[in-house]
Amino acid sequence: MEAEFWEIDENGSWNSVYQEIRQQSSELPCKVAKLLENKSRNRYRDVSPFDHSRICLQLGTNDYINASLITVEEAQRNYILTQGPLPTTCGHFWEMVWEQRTRGVVMLNRVIEKGSIKCAQYWPHREEKDALFEDTNFKVTLVSEDVKSYYTVRQLELENLSTQETREILHFHYTTWPDFGVPESPASFLNFLFKVRESGCLNSDHGPVVVHCSAGIGRSGTFCLVDTCLLLMSLRKDPSSVRIRDVLLEMRRYRMGLIQTADQLRFSYLAVIEGAKYIKGDTSLQESWKELSNEEDDPPELTPPPPPPRDPYNGKPEEPSFFPDNVELIQKMEVSSLGSSQDKTELRKRTVGFPEPPPPHKADQVDGHLGAQSPISTTPNKPQQDEPEELDLSEAGRPTESSPAPGPWSPLLVSVCLCTALAFSAYVGYRAYFH
Repeated sequence: MEAEFWEIDENGSWNSVYQEIRQQSSELPCKVAKLLENKSRNRYRDVSPFDHSRICLQLGTNDYINASLITVEEAQRNYILTQGPLPTTCGHFWEMVWEQRTRGVVMLNRVIEKGSIKCAQYWPHREEKDALFEDTNFKVTLVSEDVKSYYTVRQLELENLSTQETREILHFHYTTWPDFGVPESPASFLNFLFKVRESGCLNSDHGPVVVHCSAGIGRSGTFCLVDTCLLLMSLRKDPSSVRIRDVLLEMRRYRMGLIQTADQLRFSYLAVIEGAKYIKGDTSLQESWKELSNEEDDPPELTPPPPPPRDPYNGKPEEPSFFPDNVELIQKMEVSSLGSSQDKTELRKRTVGFPEPPPPHKADQVDGHLGAQSPISTTPNKPQQDEPEELDLSEAGRPTESSPAPGPWSPLLVSVCLCTALAFSAYVGYRAYFH
């Protein structure tokens, strides 16, 4: 695996390898996700669960949630990969956690990223202590919160109000993983991964762990791929027989688009190679990862989420796409704090200036371009194309149907108009006097 990494790195062919994986990935039916009554339950219109692996809810008349069960039979490991809950699907999220007997939730995104809302606040704030979801009859209580420099571990209590039964849920929140990017280093990622492992949430004696980011395919896929590869290496007699490409292709049979960029694929190799040293017996590495991650430092300030929209998020017929076209409408929203002045929205069009690749897999329209890189650094040497931002479905993050009110004329425009009027008047006067 390390030799394969070096070969790809020296040739600068990570994007080619990633394109091959995309072309070999399965395209399976997602008919239930496309039904009219389920459109409002999808955060992005082109990220859908396959029919054969989707999670089915048991309460209510509609059993749909945008979530997929990934099963790794050899490792006896199960994951539920799902999108960041919407304001109207938070109750469905907790219903799924209850019905699947999940012990832990792994969240790999922030609520707000690059000025856009990527996930609803589905757990209670520290000041609120508990949150009630009347549509599914569940209550979530915040018991404790351990804040580190780049992740937070919360202990939650999930209560089924219909049966008065309660369960403890552990919430592992990675707070510094950038959208369409990779963690700061393999050490910090592996330190987080082993914290989740040590809690027992991934063990087969509990229900599947729930892993999500915004769409539930990029960062979520990276987390599950690294964990699966390390587990397979510890179980097989020949650890070198584990091939990351084969494992990823197998996982893509259960949910589309896992691993979203070539940079995330490269990082997965780095993390598995580093984690394999621990699997082979170097137990001192775990303490080293903890030190290198600087988890005891002060965390960066988090931007508070804006107030919830007045109207339902699905009040408009058009939902945003997680994978915009080459000519795309990108929305940037400045979010300062709660109670701030009116949001300033800037709309612009951008044409991506790189050649069109071969016909991609449906769930992979956005990719990073990488050059030759050193295995020590997680960032590419060549400057990467700007990644399109995910468009949010909330009322505050959606373009309005009406046109914006016209602003005052600029001084230059006024001057041009006056000069034109004076010149025309002079010409009319000249013609009238001499002719």
